[in-house]
Amino acid sequence: MQQIHMWLDRFVEQLAIPLFRLGKNEVTVWTVLSFTLLLFFLVYVTRRIGRWISERLLGRTKIDPAARYAIGKVSQYVVLILGFIIILQSVGIDLTTLNILAGAVGIGVGFGLQNIANNLISGLIILFERPIKIGDRIQVNDVHGAVTKIGTRSTTVLTNDNIAIIVPNSKIISENVVNWSHNDENVRIRIPVSVAYGSDVRKVEQLLLAVAHGNRDVLPDPAPTVRFLAFGDSGLHFEILAWTMTLTHRKGKLISDLNFAIYESLKRNNIEIPFPQRDLHIRSGELPIRQMQ
Repeated sequence: MQQIHMWLDRFVEQLAIPLFRLGKNEVTVWTVLSFTLLLFFLVYVTRRIGRWISERLLGRTKIDPAARYAIGKVSQYVVLILGFIIILQSVGIDLTTLNILAGAVGIGVGFGLQNIANNLISGLIILFERPIKIGDRIQVNDVHGAVTKIGTRSTTVLTNDNIAIIVPNSKIISENVVNWSHNDENVRIRIPVSVAYGSDVRKVEQLLLAVAHGNRDVLPDPAPTVRFLAFGDSGLHFEILAWTMTLTHRKGKLISDLNFAIYESLKRNNIEIPFPQRDLHIRSGELPIRQMQ
């Protein structure tokens, strides 16, 4: 028993060994160890608090899920910052002694961490202003998919190929973003159709409208419409305008289904779909013909 007490005394002495001085305070092994443990505990607790606020506390209200998520995230960051300050004070680190360190960090941010700081600030702007939210269908440059997660540094977009693409938040703030479901889930699609010259244009209009009305994913209100756009080089150009709500995230499938139905309807009614045509004019003259032996 006495030997165990001796080991404990030595262990306590080792923890009290000073590593360096920070202002008027000495930073010991115990200071570093307790700070690390408390920091890990703080991160765990703040995540649970953010989740509890967004799912439990606000889950009973009429606030939409995206707003609940944003409030939970902001609350998590506030608790994390306050808890970090309290931990520094509790382990005996005076915040006034960190002015030099804060200045050095500021220089580091200015020279080497601009992108990280930009993404962090952009993430907070997204959470507060909510130009996009969880579940929105967005397009950023060549990235097209549904928003599944909005973090402080990046946003996760899930494509139709089930591929998660990480988009930096600064891209969403600084570049043009197409949000297909910002106001509601209704989206209008455009399908170009060309028919040969000589076709009955009114009959073509009726057939295209019948195809659009016959698709169950096309909304009856607003009703689909057909436009006669132009007299093209090889044919007459039409366009179907149709609204959908069920295939907002899979508009490619709706376009494909309508194209199949359009082709079958035009073929069944003997309406020709044109192909590029060119008139070839040969000037009069004599061409020598040589017979090969």
